[in-house]
Amino acid sequence: MTIVFKISDNLKNKVIDYYKDKRKEKTPPYAIFQAMEDDTTITLYESGKLMFQGTSADIDANIWIDLEKKLNERIINQDGTETKVKEKKAEDFMALSTIGSDEVGTGDFFGPIVVTATFVSTNDFAFLKNLGVRDSKKLTDEKIKTIAPEIMKRIPYVTTILDNETYNKYYSKSNNMNKIKAILHNKALYELKNKKNFNYAKIVIDEFCSQENYYKYIDSVPDKVMHITFMTKAEDQVLSVGCASIISRYIFLQKMDELSDMVHIPLPKGAGNNVDKIAQEIKDEYGLDYLQQIAKMNFGNASKLN
Repeated sequence: MTIVFKISDNLKNKVIDYYKDKRKEKTPPYAIFQAMEDDTTITLYESGKLMFQGTSADIDANIWIDLEKKLNERIINQDGTETKVKEKKAEDFMALSTIGSDEVGTGDFFGPIVVTATFVSTNDFAFLKNLGVRDSKKLTDEKIKTIAPEIMKRIPYVTTILDNETYNKYYSKSNNMNKIKAILHNKALYELKNKKNFNYAKIVIDEFCSQENYYKYIDSVPDKVMHITFMTKAEDQVLSVGCASIISRYIFLQKMDELSDMVHIPLPKGAGNNVDKIAQEIKDEYGLDYLQQIAKMNFGNASKLN
């Protein structure tokens, strides 16, 4: 499946920033970048055209299509002038106690998917800001290993881990990556809410799909958390989501170390060309069945195996 649409300058920088850690080494002619998101190839051209190719192309594209509509929506006033609808700002949440969730591992061939939900009270703001809490992708692994244990001692949290063997059994066209993420987010949020009667104002998730699709994905789940605020780049702007991002990353790093010890090879993160070489070594040494226990086999890396 291939989906192509043109994006505005309002959205272009957001797209460039979002995929900066997922870019491929080679860039096609007239393209700003090409990146991989799970089993979807994303290409942004100098013309402003954004192309999605893969089995989940429609799902990944719809996130940006919905955001494009939000960013460029107009209201026609009575005098005939136009007013742009303002994008929801994170500042609205910086003075509130919130529950937030975020995930790690969905763009990594090796390692599990880790989703964490946290509750952050306004009383925790000074503590977290002094630690330097922000989006885990903008912190070094060394920094995360230092501050995550401190956060976990003070901030209430619940973490849900989906191992690769289970992921490979569950993943399909009907159970795509976004549906899997939605179910894991819902599970972590539900379990956190039921630990204690937290006095929160909002529940925030970093937006990885449209609100409509998210609720469709969890429709069959018996215990649902509703009334969620979906915000782009929330992990760098809402402290509860930032904490969730850091804790998820910390646990993901621990699991990667455990898997590396199992195969006696340092497992690379991401899904780049360096991952292909290690995947082939593991298959040759331990067999395909073993590889399926530590890797996501729907990724393009698996199709390159001999």
